[in-house]
Amino acid sequence: MNPLLAGLRRPVPLCLLLGLLALAAAGGGLAAGPIATGGRQILGALGLGPAPDPSIAAVIVQLRLPRVALGLIVGAALAVSGAAMQGIFRNPLADPGLVGVSSGAALAAVLAIVLGGSLELGLAGRWLLPLASFGGAAVTTLLVSRLSRVDGTTQPAQMLLVGLAVNAISGAGIGLLAHIASGPALRALTFWMYGSLGRVGWPEIAATTPLVLLATLLIPLRGRELNALLLGEAEAAHLGVDVERLKRWLVLLVLIAVGGSVALTGIIGFVGLVVPQLIRLWAGPDHRLLLPASALLGGALLTVADTVARTAAAPLELPIGVLTALIGGPFFIALLLRLRGRGETW
Repeated sequence: MNPLLAGLRRPVPLCLLLGLLALAAAGGGLAAGPIATGGRQILGALGLGPAPDPSIAAVIVQLRLPRVALGLIVGAALAVSGAAMQGIFRNPLADPGLVGVSSGAALAAVLAIVLGGSLELGLAGRWLLPLASFGGAAVTTLLVSRLSRVDGTTQPAQMLLVGLAVNAISGAGIGLLAHIASGPALRALTFWMYGSLGRVGWPEIAATTPLVLLATLLIPLRGRELNALLLGEAEAAHLGVDVERLKRWLVLLVLIAVGGSVALTGIIGFVGLVVPQLIRLWAGPDHRLLLPASALLGGALLTVADTVARTAAAPLELPIGVLTALIGGPFFIALLLRLRGRGETW
């Protein structure tokens, strides 16, 4: 292999490269749109140079910057959560969306929207949606975990089947709530089924993202223990890892990251599946590198997807969940074929 390419598989160069990619994605997201903005205007709007025209500054700070911030944070959270779940289940197909965690969180959030509207809570206030999403993610994770265990061990095939059932039930519940909802609640529900980074502003971001960001930063600290878990639960225990405590801690962090993300953006699938696999294919399975690298690439990928979603068919905005599904669906099929070709069961 070319020495330069081999060097990019090392932790520091790879994370530096992915960090620059995320920075470039953020810059592109701030610049792209019906009103063209340059680097000097962006820096000025961010207080790093001469102030631009007030209307330009408002577009950058109030419209584009929240979306870029959400793309970086939510993309990182979903990617790290996917990598952590794959490590917990020791299955490359594990993902918060595929096993139903995202749809369970969305169902609870949609229920909060409908009830919040009927109870005149202003669509639930600042904290009801995040709390509902966390609760829905928690119930779904507990259900999938319990139903996927056979003789004390998690069966990957059973997990995927349970996740399929949970996704179907959650989708039916969201459809039913959309049918009975009316007025502002009905308009708010439509975005939960497809995902969007443009439905919340700075107040909602400030209320929810600190917890999401904290969980996203804490998960990579367990990389060494996840490496031991790859050998098996008994082997990890012999190496001094408290397996049950590790799994409970990581599941809690995944709940916070996914629940908060769904509360902000609705369902955005496949980020947690695609991004960790790309990092594994390039740099290997070491979670000490896999987790932070997935965070950086996930943030960059979702930010780019959002920029494409709002500019490709302007003035219409494409649902970002549709774009991630168009990328993730074929990737998922290719991953299944790759596992089958290697003779692995799942």
